[in-house]
Amino acid sequence: MLAGNAAYAVPASFESIATTVVGAGGVADVTFSSIPGTYKHLQIRATYTSTDSGTGVGRALAFQFNSDTGSNYARHQLYGDGSSAGSNATTSTTFGAASNSYGSDDIYAVSIIDILDYADANKYTTVRSLGGIDRNGAGELGFRSSLWQNTNAVTSIKLYMTGGYNIDQYSHIALYGVKGA
Repeated sequence: MLAGNAAYAVPASFESIATTVVGAGGVADVTFSSIPGTYKHLQIRATYTSTDSGTGVGRALAFQFNSDTGSNYARHQLYGDGSSAGSNATTSTTFGAASNSYGSDDIYAVSIIDILDYADANKYTTVRSLGGIDRNGAGELGFRSSLWQNTNAVTSIKLYMTGGYNIDQYSHIALYGVKGA
């Protein structure tokens, strides 16, 4: 089964909720709202770039749940570029982030973001993401986990680029519900 115009197969346990393809000029953010609480997990698949015309250093695809802009997020990341590796952690920050990869100069990054137990009101929401970018041999691969320190069900997700840049045209961001026990 193919989801929309996507060029990849979607397993039967995944159900497409919404897809956005960014138009000319880019957008400040992509927001998925009125997310039903009927799935076990959520997954976002993103192929994106930013309107930054520089190297994009420090640009990441960030997210906020339910319009929460408070210091209620924490992140851990591991990353490598083929010759070196690194890690870091951030607590009490105002957003979660997908993998440390970012797009710029019309080079697209990819991220798969899993939002685990998003409707479980008995615990904080955990997010894991894997992503990467290739810059003609100078790419990067990263794994990041984020924690939203709130027990509310996730009903909306805002995605945006850090650094004040827009998500650029032709970026493709899709939200899926993951069925399961």
